[in-house]
Amino acid sequence: MSYTVRSARSADILGIHQLLAPLVERRILLGKDLAVLYGAVQEFVVAEQDGQLIGCGALHVMWEDLGEIRTLIVRDDWLRHGVGRAIVEALEGRAHDLGLTRLFCLTFEVDFFTRRGFSPIGEQVVDPDVYSQLLRSPDEGVAEFLDLAHVKPNTLGNTRMLKNL
Repeated sequence: MSYTVRSARSADILGIHQLLAPLVERRILLGKDLAVLYGAVQEFVVAEQDGQLIGCGALHVMWEDLGEIRTLIVRDDWLRHGVGRAIVEALEGRAHDLGLTRLFCLTFEVDFFTRRGFSPIGEQVVDPDVYSQLLRSPDEGVAEFLDLAHVKPNTLGNTRMLKNL
């Protein structure tokens, strides 16, 4: 049951979209249009076994020192085989290479991320100047990080977590 984790390629986007679909149906993750996924292909890593995608995750840079792990998915039949851990480790490696020192995630999987060194966060975790700059971002992930009112319906039941690298 070996698998590899590697950088995503544009040819992987349809497979990522298929991994995402059941979680969108169950309202665990928000759907993403194919155009959005293709535009973010460089943010993704994928896990594959015998040419089949079994998981994926993305690292989105939010600020000079801050990134977000997003769209972390492991196929149900591959849960508890270390795939999620391997994807997070690959994304943390990328974060380190980019000079990021903190990683954010918005998740239902609190225990999983706690085991990876993440902790729940409060309201404001950036200084007021950075906060005012981040408010200008059109990215919904940034709005979720800032815990803005207009995204609260998307975040119900999720926990905002942060890890210092």
